[in-house]
Amino acid sequence: MTISKMLRAASAAIAGFSFVTALAIGVAAQASLAVKNVVLVHGAWADGSSWNKAIPLLEAKGLHVVAVQLPLTSLDNDVVTVKRALALQDRPVVLVGHSYAGAVISVAGNDDKVAGLVFVAAFAPDDGESVFGISQPYPPAPIGTELRPDSQGFLSMTPKGIIEDFAQDVSELEKKLLVATQGPTNVSCFSTYLPVAAAWKAKPDSFVVAGNDRVIPPDLERAEAAAMKATTITLDSSHVAMLSHPKEVADLIEQAAATALQK
Repeated sequence: MTISKMLRAASAAIAGFSFVTALAIGVAAQASLAVKNVVLVHGAWADGSSWNKAIPLLEAKGLHVVAVQLPLTSLDNDVVTVKRALALQDRPVVLVGHSYAGAVISVAGNDDKVAGLVFVAAFAPDDGESVFGISQPYPPAPIGTELRPDSQGFLSMTPKGIIEDFAQDVSELEKKLLVATQGPTNVSCFSTYLPVAAAWKAKPDSFVVAGNDRVIPPDLERAEAAAMKATTITLDSSHVAMLSHPKEVADLIEQAAATALQK
């Protein structure tokens, strides 16, 4: 081989090495931008076990997951509970809210640690709006006739409401567990106006629309997702999409974690 050919071969080898090195650096840099912490927030008439199918799927993807336990006594108290969980996280967080918790994360999501938001069949009011208020333009949800108040201002769902309207597409065992573990929810949670501009206006958003939702009108969910320009998936699901379609919900949360810091 002539000297000139040797030089050309060496040059090509160096170029190839440089390309591979640059590619590896780029992949490593992209990976370093991925959010590793996920905080899950359950909705009304529920508890942290709402996420018991999604949690192992998210952890299998290398994410650190915390599911909070809301008191469901007021919007303010629920926001404080989420902020307490956020304070314990050492890195950026993707904050996920189901149902009423969409209002909770719309406030708590203004925390500097929150890099992105995921709404799962959720309400998403803005400053000066309430859950009740944004529901008014839509037909009453079927679950409404199955809510029962107590003397302390808390609402519970009848077993019929859970079985037919809240979680109609999960197993019979899961329905029984939801009936037994539901968290009575203070009516003020739904009537309180958001005290600040919603976090979804300033941070990357993703949204799961539950196409067969009988708690929140699917048209409201679609309108909210469009308003926030969210990355959106629509599932053939009841209100509890994370129980009936855990893989799809977990995949969207993982995608939000992978891209939140890049937006």
